[in-house]
Amino acid sequence: MSEIRRLGVFCGSSPGARPDYVEGARAFGRLLSERGIGVVYGGSNVGIMAALAEAVLDELGDIIGVIPRMLVEREVAHRSLTDLRIVNSMHDRKALIAELSDGFVALPGGIGTLEEFFEIWTWAQLGVHEKPCGLLNIAGYFDPLLKFLDRAVEEKFVREVHRSMVIVESDPRLLLARFEAYEAPKVVKWINAGTI
Repeated sequence: MSEIRRLGVFCGSSPGARPDYVEGARAFGRLLSERGIGVVYGGSNVGIMAALAEAVLDELGDIIGVIPRMLVEREVAHRSLTDLRIVNSMHDRKALIAELSDGFVALPGGIGTLEEFFEIWTWAQLGVHEKPCGLLNIAGYFDPLLKFLDRAVEEKFVREVHRSMVIVESDPRLLLARFEAYEAPKVVKWINAGTI
């Protein structure tokens, strides 16, 4: 069982093509605030990141932004957060988000969102942490990615036990329920050459 006090949320700096993405992020932020779950995110005041942050703040929830100095200087930092932490690099951002969070959720986003989520999932696969990792599949955004991951399992590049670590739901309440019930699988972290 996982106690979720704060969630690291990775999401887009763009609002995306559909209003569903922004509204889904807002609904998620409201739900987390209602449940007393804090948010740790990238600290920006643009796109889906801004929608999430504004929803949390509107509900008087707790939200920590972690932003590299180079992005602050481009004036995209959200200045109204509960706590804004300015770090030196993107690597420092990911490390601090990982440290402060009890689990990790990706909302719709682009290359940066996917990179952040895949890295934190890789850390789970390697046993660096035992925190839940999930995708909030708003408007089916992640459907093609999920098909690709299933293909990677079929082609023996990803083990099924590692694929199953990613919790996927379109309903944020179900996602949180699964996070709270999550127990990291006990698997061998390293494999022999030529096997998966």
